[in-house]
Amino acid sequence: MKKYDLIVVGAGNLGVFHAYHALKMGKKVLLLERDSAPNEATVRNFGQIVPSGQSLNGWFDYGRESLKIYNEIQKKTDISIRKNGSYYFASDEDELLLLYEAAYLFAERDYKVKLLSSNECVKNVEGLKKKYVKGGIYFPKELSTEPRLMIHLIINYLIKSLGLEYLNNTNIIGVDIVKNLVQATTSNQIKILAEKAVICNGYDFKTLFPEIFSKSEMQICKLQMMQTHPQRKFEITGNILTGLSIRRYDSFKSCKSYPFIKKTELHDLYDNYGIHILFKQAIDGSIIIGDSHEYTDINNNSSLDFGNSLSINELILDEAKKIFNFPHWIISNYWSGYYAKTKDDNVFEYSLDNKIFISTGIGGKGMTTAPGYTMKNIQKMFETT
Repeated sequence: MKKYDLIVVGAGNLGVFHAYHALKMGKKVLLLERDSAPNEATVRNFGQIVPSGQSLNGWFDYGRESLKIYNEIQKKTDISIRKNGSYYFASDEDELLLLYEAAYLFAERDYKVKLLSSNECVKNVEGLKKKYVKGGIYFPKELSTEPRLMIHLIINYLIKSLGLEYLNNTNIIGVDIVKNLVQATTSNQIKILAEKAVICNGYDFKTLFPEIFSKSEMQICKLQMMQTHPQRKFEITGNILTGLSIRRYDSFKSCKSYPFIKKTELHDLYDNYGIHILFKQAIDGSIIIGDSHEYTDINNNSSLDFGNSLSINELILDEAKKIFNFPHWIISNYWSGYYAKTKDDNVFEYSLDNKIFISTGIGGKGMTTAPGYTMKNIQKMFETT
């Protein structure tokens, strides 16, 4: 029977980057995925890597470190990373003031940022409506990726270049400590041994350690997104974030004026569904638009309807059409994504005897911050070994 230094359960962004950093330390790693391929939050998102939206009290630093890690891997093999920056566009004077204050906060942290006039925004971004934008901010070092491709490309790189062992279609039903080793048991009763294990189980809280998760007070979030047919001879460069994103994202909550921004009835309606408007153009020319956020306690997950709400989609599209003129608005695909989050917007961590580590509930931050966060977590897991 093979024995590993580390077993990673779950091949989403959190799991894969735990594996990556352990491999970089010279550890023997087995990555396990219950499905044929990762198919949850890691692939059901915009592919925007935007540290500028993260809390300045820690997660921004993880995001900044993540930019370096993504760029390092992209230099060695193509994982669909594009260095084309992020734009935020203010729709009113309150949001514009937040952008000015945020620019100062990021400059203090030596994070490259550029303020843009309304005219500069319209000149830089094709199709942006002059009537909508009062001004903007641009972060040139931020990245975008193709989420439905990236995780598979990284896994292949880890297998070929760093010696990762990977088993998909492998459902782990138990993880225990046996004679000072971790023993993972598959659904067909195969036992796998390791020095340590990290559980990155997305929002599946019923299979492993349900008694721990039931007391965690985590939430499950449902998001709705959509994608247009390819837009011919039309190009949006970079990640596009708008006024509702400025009002929602944690980094702007550090601005002095944030507690005083005014809200309309429409803002209240959007808040009910957690709607803020993002755009990103995929490599085939289609444009991803979204999204919404509905929450429930993990012990009451059936309260999130499995359908896609047409009224929420209409609210998203109505606001999106105020911001951009696209050649067409033909939607080819609607979908929902789900992720787990902690109530304090941190991450859920739990350890058993310095052998079994749980790391989940990173929320919507995983694409941006997982590489940096997992580097710290792997170092902590092995520092006493």
